Amino acid sequence: MSKFFQPKLISSLKNYSSAEFFADLAAGITVGIVALPLAMAFGIASGAGPAAGIFTAIIAGFIISGLGGSRVQIGGPTGAFIVIIYGIIQKYGLANLAVCTMMAGFILILMGASRMGTIIRYIPRPVTVGFTNGIAILIFTTQIKDFFGLKLDPVPSDFVEKMGALYQHVSSWNPMAFGLSALSMAIILLWPKQLARRIPGSIVAVFLATMATVYWHLPVETIGSRFGGIPQSLPPFHFPEISWIHIRDLIPPATTIALLAAIESLLSAVVADGMIDDRHDSNQELMAQGLANIVCPLFGGIPATGAIARTATNIKNGARSPIAGIVHAITLLVIILVAAPLAKFIPLATLSAVLIVVAFNMGEWREFLLVRRLPASDVLVLLTTFLLTVIFDLTLAVEVGMVLAAMLFIRRVADMTQVTLVDEESETEGEHHSVKGKDVPPGVLIFRVFGVLMFGAADKLENLLLHAKQEPEVTILKMQKVLAMDSTALDALERLHEKIRRRGKHLILSGPHTQPLFLMEKAGFVDQIGAENLVGDIDDALVRARQILESQKTNSL
Repeated sequence: MSKFFQPKLISSLKNYSSAEFFADLAAGITVGIVALPLAMAFGIASGAGPAAGIFTAIIAGFIISGLGGSRVQIGGPTGAFIVIIYGIIQKYGLANLAVCTMMAGFILILMGASRMGTIIRYIPRPVTVGFTNGIAILIFTTQIKDFFGLKLDPVPSDFVEKMGALYQHVSSWNPMAFGLSALSMAIILLWPKQLARRIPGSIVAVFLATMATVYWHLPVETIGSRFGGIPQSLPPFHFPEISWIHIRDLIPPATTIALLAAIESLLSAVVADGMIDDRHDSNQELMAQGLANIVCPLFGGIPATGAIARTATNIKNGARSPIAGIVHAITLLVIILVAAPLAKFIPLATLSAVLIVVAFNMGEWREFLLVRRLPASDVLVLLTTFLLTVIFDLTLAVEVGMVLAAMLFIRRVADMTQVTLVDEESETEGEHHSVKGKDVPPGVLIFRVFGVLMFGAADKLENLLLHAKQEPEVTILKMQKVLAMDSTALDALERLHEKIRRRGKHLILSGPHTQPLFLMEKAGFVDQIGAENLVGDIDDALVRARQILESQKTNSL
């Protein structure tokens, strides 16, 4: 089998036992029941409707479990996509959301095929915490309308406009809807943990609220009153109409969906690895996520990714293999085939309570409480990403957060890079590279370079002679502590050498590492400075310095 197609399902079925199957069966049914209210809530909050959320959970859940790179990952719609999807629908419409999701799917497949599954390692934690908490706040704001039963339609997608519109309609609140929301949230939060493993509090809240709504004919909005219910079958295949005029406009949101799907799915897979002591295939996971996001829109679905909470529920209920995820998808399918007519009585107030709890749980609020302990640069990146996510959009937030984090990292590296004058009193090197007890001839100055020489610290090389009391005949740079150097630093080194050479002086490099030496050879700097002026250690450097001084003395006679 190709190395680019190695789903965990195939390896998991080797020596698969009946005991493992029944464990997967129980876990899959449980997580399927857990996923039902979440899928509907995500679909409603996204503006695509409850059916879109359920169809996505079924189709994406099946594909991601069957073809993914994690043994226990559960795929489907997640809260992180709500704001993005809502904004795309408001701006481009449902048809273009389908096109945008499929574009994101192809991006994910390309990322997986090009072995970019380790991309998550290069996203700083302050960036992920910032946009995760920002998304949580945005999910909360999308649920205020249904939580309080406000009469407002449609709700603006822009944060500032949304808050203004909600404030203007606050007098239209429905006391019955608010009471049902509050009661539903209390049931979810106070439901005993020992029972939640088998019967989640969200399911209990939805069931009791639905029964109360039907029995007492409560004057609250339901799935049926707003959406007309849920189809009792999967939708037919429909290829979206592609408008080439919009393709260019859809590239940024499609990239955002792909990036967010990659981050969330791989984070979920990493969490799952820690819980089951396994190792996922990140590239295979990305390709499965991509395929799921290509197929789902063809059947009325929305963007999907790995869901951390449902994956954890799957594991805690005894899942052993991807079979559990497949059973979860089949469970959802059976539910809509059998019980879809009952879904129209589910009150939207209760689903808003479910989503508010989801938003609270997905946020990493403890990070805000610990900001005083974090470096100022990390706090700046975290808060900037958070505020941009809330006020503007996730794409801009991630872009600015990554650029800001990179700039601050460069500054930090540059600050750590040091170029210092060395004498017997200031020497800190080991015996092999130390100048202690060694005869340093008059007219020779030795400088120690420490750190990574890159463009942020290149000027330190050019300025190293400014603080010397007198200009030396021979300058020695001890470079054994320089592990890496870039072209900007090499250019600064070349200018330093040229400045010293024009004055009839000499430069010697002592102990350069492999990467800097290879760069110097490739750029032709070794030929400029002369191979005899690149030496292995300080002893050889002093020998070479004496040769130069003696040669100058001889030439002056």
